[in-house]
Amino acid sequence: MNPAPRGIARFLWHNEMHYGVVEGDRILGLVEDYDVDLTNHPIGTFDTLRLLPPVEPRTIVCIGRNYREHAAEMEADLPTEPLIFLKPVTSLIAHGEAIVYPSWVSSTVHYEGELAVVIGQTCYRVPASEAMRYVRGYTIANDVTARDLQRKDGQWTRGKGFNTFCPVGPVVVEDLDPADLAITTRVNGAVRQQSRTSQLIFDIPRLISHISAVMTLQEDDIILTGTPAGVGPVQPGDVIEVEIEGIGVLRNPVVAGE
Repeated sequence: MNPAPRGIARFLWHNEMHYGVVEGDRILGLVEDYDVDLTNHPIGTFDTLRLLPPVEPRTIVCIGRNYREHAAEMEADLPTEPLIFLKPVTSLIAHGEAIVYPSWVSSTVHYEGELAVVIGQTCYRVPASEAMRYVRGYTIANDVTARDLQRKDGQWTRGKGFNTFCPVGPVVVEDLDPADLAITTRVNGAVRQQSRTSQLIFDIPRLISHISAVMTLQEDDIILTGTPAGVGPVQPGDVIEVEIEGIGVLRNPVVAGE
């Protein structure tokens, strides 16, 4: 397993939910309200503990067409302002959990690797100049999409909203400059997406300002900032990895739905 940099994970330990400090794939100690209390002996590793999504958002806000090359591959115009849509919290799953392919209704499911912003405190109508004060940190997301349904419906709720269609994790990294991070998506080890967050059309302060002009963002809400070019189909049996510089690797298998 590729190790994740130092960050904060959420996991089950002794049948209870805890936050822990992560270095590599080792959970070193517990965190209470994000105040670090490290122990001398690791609690466990990603392979020995059940990871949970690293935050519990009330709202998952997503941004469409935020990389020029992705807009081009979708044969869509560049947006003149951030294009907002939502995913339900029931779509959220953790690193290592399975994405369920909804073959009963869709035949074209795509991956979309993305940088995700974690909100640290409630904000509403925030100017871009102050927006970064409300950020706790960053994690990795995969905006899984039933592309055939997205195109058929003309709006994105069904195509983006299936259970398991929002893998997030494995950690939240708090001390990170998001302006120019490498982002790579692999399917079964083969690179499918490769870009940098410096290629975002609308940067993170602009996104927070734009979204918070519409709705209140609360602690642990997440913003998926958009996906680069290279989206494509997956099938049951595939393994998707999204890697972002400074955060780590989000890995999820795809399984057939029953």
